[in-house]
Amino acid sequence: MHKELPIISPDKFHDECAVFGIYGHEEAANLTYLGLYALQHRGQEASGIVSGDGDQFYIQKGMGLVADIYNKTTLEKLPGRMAIGHNRYSTAGGNDLKNVQPFNVNFAFGNLALAHNGNLINAQVLRNELEAYGAIFQSTSDTEVIIHLIAHSRASTFLARVMDALNQVRGAFSLVLMTDNGLIAVRDPHGLRPLCLGRVRGSWVVASETCAFDLLDAEYIREIEPGELVVLSDQGIDSHRPFPKVDPAMCVFEYVYFARPDSRIYGANAVYSTRKALGRRLAKESWVDADIVIPVPDSGVPAALGYSEGGGIPFETGLIRNHYVGRTFIEPEQSIRHFGVKVKLNAVPEVLTGKRVVVVDDSLVRGTTSRKIVKMLRNAGAKEVHMRISSPPIVSPCFYGIDTPTKKELIASNHSTEEIRKYITADSLAYLSLDGMLQSAPGVPAQYCNACFTEKYPIAFTRAEEMQLGLFGPSADVKKVM
Repeated sequence: MHKELPIISPDKFHDECAVFGIYGHEEAANLTYLGLYALQHRGQEASGIVSGDGDQFYIQKGMGLVADIYNKTTLEKLPGRMAIGHNRYSTAGGNDLKNVQPFNVNFAFGNLALAHNGNLINAQVLRNELEAYGAIFQSTSDTEVIIHLIAHSRASTFLARVMDALNQVRGAFSLVLMTDNGLIAVRDPHGLRPLCLGRVRGSWVVASETCAFDLLDAEYIREIEPGELVVLSDQGIDSHRPFPKVDPAMCVFEYVYFARPDSRIYGANAVYSTRKALGRRLAKESWVDADIVIPVPDSGVPAALGYSEGGGIPFETGLIRNHYVGRTFIEPEQSIRHFGVKVKLNAVPEVLTGKRVVVVDDSLVRGTTSRKIVKMLRNAGAKEVHMRISSPPIVSPCFYGIDTPTKKELIASNHSTEEIRKYITADSLAYLSLDGMLQSAPGVPAQYCNACFTEKYPIAFTRAEEMQLGLFGPSADVKKVM
């Protein structure tokens, strides 16, 4: 039997979501489409755009990639000088059209649309309470909880209702909301997910990453700061601080893997140069006598370049990636060994034959793909294969908007480095140390969330939240950052 084979690498965390918004532009929907196109790497399951002309909202949604959902005809159905958009990779709720954002409703204060990057750790608790008061949910997404909290708030103004609602949710949220009068962009108090502010030909734009601005020739202004809410309207920009002050806990994995390498995040720090710095530090910590350094493309390329520079070992392209593979592929025969990796990567024997090879990848999650890559390199003639990972061992899942395997599926959570080395059949295996990663990232180490490497979560879980998240062990099993 032929079967569909998922070819997203099981040795990677699944992407998150992307948000984009623009206010005051005659081609708002078209620019939102382009912004979402640039942010495609953050979510590939579905996409949606809602535009507004001050009186009415217009919406287009679909499953699949941005380029497959929108065309000239669909974009012409999205008039108005403001729009928000969302690319989805499901972290909460099922994978179907009813969960595709932005969510769009009409209530006492008029029209409201909302797009969310992140994950609410108390969503189920709040949902149960809201349903007890008569709320009817249309989706299984945690994002819809925010809309109901806004609608149920007793605050006298719309902005006060938004602030009231967001002070009840816990977890990660970078949000863009659209009303009949303008946009609201807000980032959770810890700043777990990125969000930035820009200008394009006199209009305001917000996006998950600056790579969206580059495509539009937009000027980067600044990031939306952790705990900040900004209102974008005809009156300009108005900034608010509606949350109690907490320590920042920005996701360091954005630098390791998630953000596009040409983006600047967390205060305009370049992702590409940070990934090279991770590679240089990795070479310093775990140098090995080898002939060449090769990356696992594409995400391992900057770190491999850094390792090459730091270790004085020539950089080569020993693995070629097929960039035209979709999210699924029809497997012709079970007898084709390592088909799931070969359809995405292929080794170059001319580069590898007789060589001692250092293979640099950004992370190792389950180990299954790394094992197949090592065997592929040996079959192509590599004399030795040394695996180097430009981040620490991943020992714990993320609950803040990244779709990660369960703890028992994370190979480093219950196996030593030597056991993992034997499993992937490498001659040696080394990870970047936690200190090495944090020292290589811009700013101070304390400003980053590193829970996936340490199990130290910046937001303590209540018992009810532990039940929602599947943490059925004692509370002590989930450590809080002190």
